[in-house]
Amino acid sequence: MPVRSDDLVARALDHDRRAVAKLISMVERGGDDAHEVVARLYRRTGGAYTVGITGAPGAGKSTLTDKLVAGIRADGAEVGVLAVDPSSPFTGGAILGDRIRMQEHATDDGVFIRSMATRGHLGGLALATPQAVRILDAAGMPWVIVETVGVGQVEVEIAGAADTTVVVVTPGWGDAVQANKAGLLEIADVLVVNKADRDGADETARDLEVMLDLSDLGAGDWRPPVVRAVAATGEGVGDVWDAVLTHRAHLEDTGGLERRRTERTRAELRAIVAHRIQEQAAGACSGSAFDAAAAAVLAREIDPYEAADKLLEDVHGG
Repeated sequence: MPVRSDDLVARALDHDRRAVAKLISMVERGGDDAHEVVARLYRRTGGAYTVGITGAPGAGKSTLTDKLVAGIRADGAEVGVLAVDPSSPFTGGAILGDRIRMQEHATDDGVFIRSMATRGHLGGLALATPQAVRILDAAGMPWVIVETVGVGQVEVEIAGAADTTVVVVTPGWGDAVQANKAGLLEIADVLVVNKADRDGADETARDLEVMLDLSDLGAGDWRPPVVRAVAATGEGVGDVWDAVLTHRAHLEDTGGLERRRTERTRAELRAIVAHRIQEQAAGACSGSAFDAAAAAVLAREIDPYEAADKLLEDVHGG
């Protein structure tokens, strides 16, 4: 017998981890159930602060996330972690790796860790991730960390939609160039040179500072600090977290947090409208009416634009 979403919502609001996990699965699948979950939870959200962590594969993002979680818990706050992997629909690979690296937190009721993949539904992670964040928010998590596995467009969009975005690179000029090309520097609020005990760390930090100097990324009211860290040993992780807290205070003091969240809401709304229209278009481009329209265009009885307008009129009841 399926569990009713209102029962799951009630349990999630009461900090039931299994209910939270099931609700996230529902929003990953998309569809009416996902919309219902969001509708039931939405008015209980708005309290969580989100931190996006992204960077090139192998940069040590998961290790850094693990150490940040430990620091947050040491302060007594609860935290949710979403490890996002748009490329893998499987339950192994990066997902298993994330859980192994963070296994010390697995039995901590104050930590919720979840790996997310596209799982094939049309909305994709660009739509599912904000809803998963809202579930953790409504469940009482004051901090939500969104870690992305790669540096593709989807990953950059997801990480960049956080309140504070941390971009992680490793020693070597090539990584700095890769970060720049991937658009990571444009979304960075904090830049971390991880594995800073390796040769080339100082040069990489200087390169990043020069990139900030030569671009307009450091010319506004916030210049992303470049922080050195060795996440594997914990060295510098406190400095990374201090930079996150400083950025949060800056946003709150200047009104930047409200502006960011306003733009994020507008962007999400645009994405949902676009997705809904795409679904409607897919429906309009199938069936007998579409076949008839295509045949009429082929026979030169009607031009393609007029045919498209007619199909859209039918979709909207015009």
